[in-house]
Amino acid sequence: MYPRFESTFSLSDEEATALQRLQADGEFFSVLDHSMSVFILRHGQSEGNARNTYQGRLDFPLSAQGEKQARAAGEWLSQFKPEIMLASPMQRARRSAEIVGEAAGISAIEFADMLIELDTGIFSGVDPDTAARKYPEIWNEFLARSWDAVPCAESSSMLYARALCVWQKILELGKQGTSRIVCMTHGGLVQWLLKSTMGLHSWLPLLPMSNCGISEYEIEMVKKGNPAFVQWTAINFHPPAAPEGPKPVF
Repeated sequence: MYPRFESTFSLSDEEATALQRLQADGEFFSVLDHSMSVFILRHGQSEGNARNTYQGRLDFPLSAQGEKQARAAGEWLSQFKPEIMLASPMQRARRSAEIVGEAAGISAIEFADMLIELDTGIFSGVDPDTAARKYPEIWNEFLARSWDAVPCAESSSMLYARALCVWQKILELGKQGTSRIVCMTHGGLVQWLLKSTMGLHSWLPLLPMSNCGISEYEIEMVKKGNPAFVQWTAINFHPPAAPEGPKPVF
């Protein structure tokens, strides 16, 4: 079994509750004086993904297939000349970030614990068939409520709050003059980075999030002080040269 990644990032219940009222929408970015493009990526295939294992905070390394996926994503991103990357420090995301950064020409990579994967609770380290067999009642609830039904898993409200913290970091970089940002993280948090731009607080329905899928959020400033024009121009896009893999679990 791989070791568990222990995060230094934390939010109090009060802080998480306050963040539920925010949304990373056009109003959120109204303080900017220039447009931005934010590219959100899930890491490449990990050894846990290859085994169809719920990973959560278990620190699985990237697989050889994942390295190929990351390289293809980085080569595609290079055309946009991204300036900085924010990344999870977990092994599978860290290595993906290093490969993407090299291929895309990104010299600045900032690793932040706020970008790590959700805690998958008692399902961590097992595959879906084992989870269904070992915890049949919880499994049935899981199909209806996703990770909110799993004991010891990170709550959807905490994930929404954590996603807003990431957007606040992105906004701060934008205020400092950055225009093109890459964010390398995990499938569970990618869900909430997208949902939090729309003010959605429920796990379901899920959005497609495969390994090294690229989602692009465009923030177009018309006039400082007015809400930005924001849109997802791509969700879970794969460059033509990217190798395919099985649909992974978190």
